[in-house]
Amino acid sequence: PMIVALSVATAAGSSNKWPIRAPHADKVPASFDCEMRKAAYDYGRKLLPRLGSFESLYYALGLNGPGCTAPMRGADATSPFQPEPAPSGSIFVSPAGDDEGAGTEATPLRSIQLACDRAAASAARTVVLRGGTHFLSSTITLNASHSNLRVMAHPGEVPVVSGGVELKVAWRPHDVGRRNAANETTNIWVADVSGVDDIPGLQIDGVRATRARYPNLPGGIEVSPGYGGMVSEKDADWTPPDFNKFGPVHFYTDNASSHDRPNGGWFEHYMIGVGGLCSVYDPPVSYWCSRHPSGGGAFAFRTPSGVTPKSGALPHAPYKDPSGALFFVWRPARWANWMFEVGAYNASSGNFTFGKGGNQGARGENRGGDFFVENIYEELDAPGEFFFDTKAKRLYLFYNGTGPPPAAASVVAPSLRTLVNISASRWAPARGISHSGVTFRAARYTYMDPHGVPSAGDWALDRVGAVFLQGTEGVRFDACSFERVDGNAVMVSGYNRHAAITNSDFAFVGGNAVAAWGYTNETASDPGRPGERIENYPHAGVDGTDGNHPRYTTVSGCSAREVGLYEKQSSFFVQAKTAQSTVSGNVFFNGPRAGINANDGFGGGDEISHNLVFSTCRESGDHGPFNSWDRQPFLTTVRDGSASMTMAWREIHHNFFIDNYSPQEDVDNDDGSAYYKTHHNFLVYGGQGMKNDFGGHDNHHYSNVYAYVGRGLGVCSQRPGHEDRFYDNKLVLTGNDVGGFACDGAAKTVVHDNEYFTASGSIAECKMSLPDWQKRGEDKGSTVAKLPADKEIIGWARKLLGF
Repeated sequence: PMIVALSVATAAGSSNKWPIRAPHADKVPASFDCEMRKAAYDYGRKLLPRLGSFESLYYALGLNGPGCTAPMRGADATSPFQPEPAPSGSIFVSPAGDDEGAGTEATPLRSIQLACDRAAASAARTVVLRGGTHFLSSTITLNASHSNLRVMAHPGEVPVVSGGVELKVAWRPHDVGRRNAANETTNIWVADVSGVDDIPGLQIDGVRATRARYPNLPGGIEVSPGYGGMVSEKDADWTPPDFNKFGPVHFYTDNASSHDRPNGGWFEHYMIGVGGLCSVYDPPVSYWCSRHPSGGGAFAFRTPSGVTPKSGALPHAPYKDPSGALFFVWRPARWANWMFEVGAYNASSGNFTFGKGGNQGARGENRGGDFFVENIYEELDAPGEFFFDTKAKRLYLFYNGTGPPPAAASVVAPSLRTLVNISASRWAPARGISHSGVTFRAARYTYMDPHGVPSAGDWALDRVGAVFLQGTEGVRFDACSFERVDGNAVMVSGYNRHAAITNSDFAFVGGNAVAAWGYTNETASDPGRPGERIENYPHAGVDGTDGNHPRYTTVSGCSAREVGLYEKQSSFFVQAKTAQSTVSGNVFFNGPRAGINANDGFGGGDEISHNLVFSTCRESGDHGPFNSWDRQPFLTTVRDGSASMTMAWREIHHNFFIDNYSPQEDVDNDDGSAYYKTHHNFLVYGGQGMKNDFGGHDNHHYSNVYAYVGRGLGVCSQRPGHEDRFYDNKLVLTGNDVGGFACDGAAKTVVHDNEYFTASGSIAECKMSLPDWQKRGEDKGSTVAKLPADKEIIGWARKLLGF
């Protein structure tokens, strides 16, 4: 039988404490850590009762011991899809259907596209998908003419819409039974493959194989290696950036007085650079190529132009033919990973000159960080790996099992980037299209496709997804599954209103689970808007009042796990140039970077509530369950209906966030973030409870419970009238200081009525004891006591969140 490693937890961690990577982890009682995880399991099952015992959550929380054991509870999972009978006149589709048929239940069609087109012209406007795998030869394309179309699963059946090509293979032995340098007994088989030009990924009986790489991944691509599985950045010499590669950059700064956003010198003007080294993006524009980018670790974008691994760093080099190889390179500090093709290779010196790539993150560096190399025949040396020789059309598989791969095994190569594309225009949108009960699988990777920098956060995004929405209103995906899609699962692009992804599940996703990304007019053309006349660029780059962005997007009742398998700057939900999103009632865990990301302050008015989020930043540094930036001001009408550079308040409330991998915060309000109300949350671990920096302001934390954080808050100074506020919170601290904030001046941080708990029963504030500080009339109503019992802390959480 095939041996499949599908772990939901990283290899990092401790046998006594669940994986906690924060610096203060040694001060967290193991008893609390265990009781907290049990509570998280209860809260997750309350949020998503349809998942029954929620087995993946149970194991992700490490409740099977050692050191912490709890029973797996709950009934069997039930499908959230409870269909009504298909209306008369519905069009039926079956993988075994015939497009010459009538489309009835007895004589179904085979083509989903044909069925959608026929249904759009019928009174029923319903397509019913029978169970089985529907392999697509091309993307299902829906537009305004398909408005109010319903695509649903047949009751009691699970239709799978696949972007893959089913390969017909006859395996024969290639290298079997030999002990190789990796101390593995080889079991490599080969098959001649026709009909495909590339095999960018491989799924065998629905499970990914790993493209041949070094270093190897013992658990395969679907198991996070944590900080492992890499060649150290110290084991390579990096070729400096070529600053002349693309010519000069053209700067633009918006100095219109009506667009000023006064903020003490921080992020007051919209600014971009076009061209130069930002020509790797499409469109070739970025804040990080502007004249004066600022913020944490800020400097103009660049990437190394090559690498020379040191002797022994790639033990199977020199390579015979690395022309198809890819280098996956972490930016130093692990903020994002770049991917590069090999432009040239000098076998004598060992130097690789990078070709296409380096556009997968917004932040640059002169050198690379930790890295690995992929898609080289010589690296086919571990079970579960594959290599496709594009010249000879031969597929090699190091079978992860005994004997040959089963002849009956399904062998699928992801091929299509997008499975369903619903696109129209903001003037004539596609309305009311729904999908329910459908599983989407095997979209190919897109990390080498064009990427753009959506605003001034750290992200670059590829405007593509297994499901792509643009120019829609009221589109809904309910009770669907997105499994083993190699790029983004859902992309909500440009004009969309009330798009909803509900009661759906995301697992083993190559990029983001859901991304929402709007437009402003920054450049003469944009690949996301082919044929559309873009006016008043770059001056209109600041202007979001034309409405060409997502609003009222809803992600609710969903689970998402194991995202960012390829692109590490990935989240369960990310938004840029997007407003008034609702992210509520979800369970998110196991991702490489921040769990939920707001890339800018465009519009605001978002609500993030009643979510369980943990095990984020498993492979990277800083951030945690939530991260935001606001370096680039935009003009929108979201705040009060009139044009304003100030966003509406965002609310983060009634969440259970666990910052078990990041050394920072559960809610990381980074560079310039403003107008946040974070309240009634249970926030576990992290270096501090509240953060604001580089001009951030109007950040209010109140009525939260912080459990075993290092200190209460660390914020920057603000202007009068825009002070941060921190009050009515309970803080269980591993340190003995309230934190760093404005203790004096015209814009003092507002701190009062908090309950502090420390090991000593005392606490310092503004360089004096709490009693002495309060004698000055400060921090009124606050108290300090010794650490409470585990049961008391968990009781606070249960009361706060209602479970």
